Amino acid sequence: MVFNHLPTPELLHSLAKGRLADRLLRAVRLWVLLHQLYGPDAWAQQLPQPFRYGDLRNLLFASSHGRSETAKVTELTAHCDLDCCCQRSLSTWLMDSNPAFSLIDWQHKIMSLSNLPKAAIDTALATCPFATVHRSIRDDLSHLVELGWLAGEGKGRFRKVEPQNWPLSERYAPMPLGNLSVAQTWEVLRSLESIAFVQPNLNVIVQSLWEQLTHQQPIASPEPDRQIFIHLDYILSEEMQEQVDTLQEQIEQLWRSGGGVIQFDYWHSTDDVTTTITVYPVCLHYSRRAKYLSAYGNDPSGIFGWHNYRLDRIMSSRLTVFAWGDPQVPEALRQLRRRGQLPTSEDVSAALDQAWGFNFYLPRRLLIMRFPPEFARRYVAQTKRHKTFETVDYDALPKLIKQEIDDVNEQATALEILAQRNPQDAYYRAWIRLGDINSVMRLRDWRPMGEVIMPLELRQRMREEAVAELQHYYPSLLQA
Repeated sequence: MVFNHLPTPELLHSLAKGRLADRLLRAVRLWVLLHQLYGPDAWAQQLPQPFRYGDLRNLLFASSHGRSETAKVTELTAHCDLDCCCQRSLSTWLMDSNPAFSLIDWQHKIMSLSNLPKAAIDTALATCPFATVHRSIRDDLSHLVELGWLAGEGKGRFRKVEPQNWPLSERYAPMPLGNLSVAQTWEVLRSLESIAFVQPNLNVIVQSLWEQLTHQQPIASPEPDRQIFIHLDYILSEEMQEQVDTLQEQIEQLWRSGGGVIQFDYWHSTDDVTTTITVYPVCLHYSRRAKYLSAYGNDPSGIFGWHNYRLDRIMSSRLTVFAWGDPQVPEALRQLRRRGQLPTSEDVSAALDQAWGFNFYLPRRLLIMRFPPEFARRYVAQTKRHKTFETVDYDALPKLIKQEIDDVNEQATALEILAQRNPQDAYYRAWIRLGDINSVMRLRDWRPMGEVIMPLELRQRMREEAVAELQHYYPSLLQA
């Protein structure tokens, strides 16, 4: 059995002995200590029994954190970065506890339990609970003894408490499952396991569900035969997945702490070169077998704007984080921040809606596709590719081409191609990002039944690929 309880206002109120108004930060520290001692990391199993504060301190803080018992907070934290718990704000601890955590609901409940004004709670949320002197955390261990979570073993020594003796009441039950049946909970668990690589924090929920289903009711909740499987392509080795997860966690910590600018070395596969990139991170995606960061700044070609970066192609083991005042932050980014115009994930979402293609910053072009009617009925109709991907009548295409294409020569070429095609075939239109490899891979899947009529650049690419492919099977035909 593990401690997997969320930092709910009720639990914090209990840890603060009803005095949340002046013990909120301490209550959060107590919750963190309990989670670390008895949670999935099981520090209580790693510590000598009995243990002293110094044993716990070495696990709790990064090696950069000061060890002096007499040092002030500024001296203890002077050399720490985001890896140290002293740099994590109260809001960061709360948001990390559960991907679905509602900070607004939590604030309202804390206000009702403590009578603290919202301004005081906002201040507390921005405060780092572990940015304190060692004496305070040593006292926290004594509080856990008073609460029954640890056993005292003489002056300055503590011993873990076995799960059956934990002082928890039913109202603090771990990770409530709502009205889900046991069978439904098993399906949720297995689905989460299948996609947990996308968001590593889901592992906390997975662990909690396992505990409830297999430990708390081992006889009543046997594991049923699996009948639904989810297969998602994720092409990375376990070692690379761990590296990607580390980068993802660092980015998420930066966002939770208020944001900033990052720098890393990036391998650009097209040119086979590694470039140092300095950008403002905006959002993360999982798309077609890999994880990507959408960021704004100088791209690998030195052009200022958007770019998607595959996390497994970041060559740096860790990201370098710059405060906004650092001289290495591009001036153009600083100006956007001063004007309150830094790009947002909503900008990314809007651009993705405008055209088909994950590389949303590439030029938008009109796509016209032709399919044999039976193929379209079976494999294209009633499927969702992009919100702009839709059927179009053959007779409407000339007007559409003249309306959307400014180049007269390009118009003439497209109209000439259409004139040679069967009006009874199925035609589709969409807006597409020219050069986006993800949409190109989809078009390849439709070969040889799907013909790209426009844009002409994409049509030429499809033609060249088809000729190269044919060369593998009929080299003599092409030579003739």
